[in-house]
Amino acid sequence: MLSVKDPKELKNFKSFDLGYGDWVLIDQNLINDFAEVSGDNQWIHVDVKRASTDMPEGQTIAHGLLTLCLSTKMGQEQLKIENTKLIINYGIDNLRFTSPVKVNSRIRMHSLIKDVTLRKDESILLRIKRVIEIEKQEKPAMVTETLSLIYPN
Repeated sequence: MLSVKDPKELKNFKSFDLGYGDWVLIDQNLINDFAEVSGDNQWIHVDVKRASTDMPEGQTIAHGLLTLCLSTKMGQEQLKIENTKLIINYGIDNLRFTSPVKVNSRIRMHSLIKDVTLRKDESILLRIKRVIEIEKQEKPAMVTETLSLIYPN
C-alpha cells in the first residue's frame, strides 16, 4: 500500500503501480443486497433457479455497477492519503465491463496512478487506472479510469 502524509506528495507518483489488492468473494447474498439497493432486480442477477437453466454455465452474474462500486473499497487497500479535508468522485473515463462476474467468483483489483494534477483551487485531480480481475480468468471483469478530487487540510 502506498501511503502519503500530504496529498501534494502524489505528484511524485505519476505512473506509479499500486499493485494488486486482496481477493473479494462475490456471493449471491452480496449480489442480492446490491439488487435491493440499486433497484436492479433483473433475473440474470437474482433468480438462481432461472439462471440454472437459462444462463450460460447455469449461474447468476454480478451487476457491472456492483463491480464498479466495489472498486472504491478495494482502492482503499492500495492507497492511503492523509491530511485531507475531503475526497470526492469527479468522474469515470473509459469504463468497460469486459467479462461477467459469475456468482461465487473472486475478484481483485490492480491499480496504477496515471496522472496527478495540482489545480488552481489547491485541489488535486487524481486519475487512477483500475482493472478488476476474476480469479482463474484471463479476461478482466472491468477496466476503467477513475477521477478523484482531493482537498488537502
